[in-house]
Amino acid sequence: MREIIATEKAPKAVGPYSQAIRFANLVFISGQIPLDPKSGEIVGGDIEVQAKQVLENLKAIVEASGMGLKNVLKCTCFLQDIEDFARFNSVYATYFADVLPARETVEVSRLPKDVLVEISAICGK
Repeated sequence: MREIIATEKAPKAVGPYSQAIRFANLVFISGQIPLDPKSGEIVGGDIEVQAKQVLENLKAIVEASGMGLKNVLKCTCFLQDIEDFARFNSVYATYFADVLPARETVEVSRLPKDVLVEISAICGK
């Protein structure tokens, strides 16, 4: 059975997609960018500031699904500049210190709204 997951604690989708979809015991979370859910604005600053907001948005959706970050099985991380990899990792590690999900991180030429980072995830019980 397919179920849409949505929360006001994360930004609304900026296109024709859902924040997340539950299918059986899995939750597929759409790519999150550093939008402040209250203002709808991109948080400024460097990769660390943007990564923290992205991960807070991701965490809010994971929690809205009834799971926690320990349930994240895989993340796909997109960076505008791979030179930010170490700085991005320093923030990412604070969210996934205990249980490390599978992950890939790739550099892309451009992200929505010209942000520095986007992350999608798959969770499961």
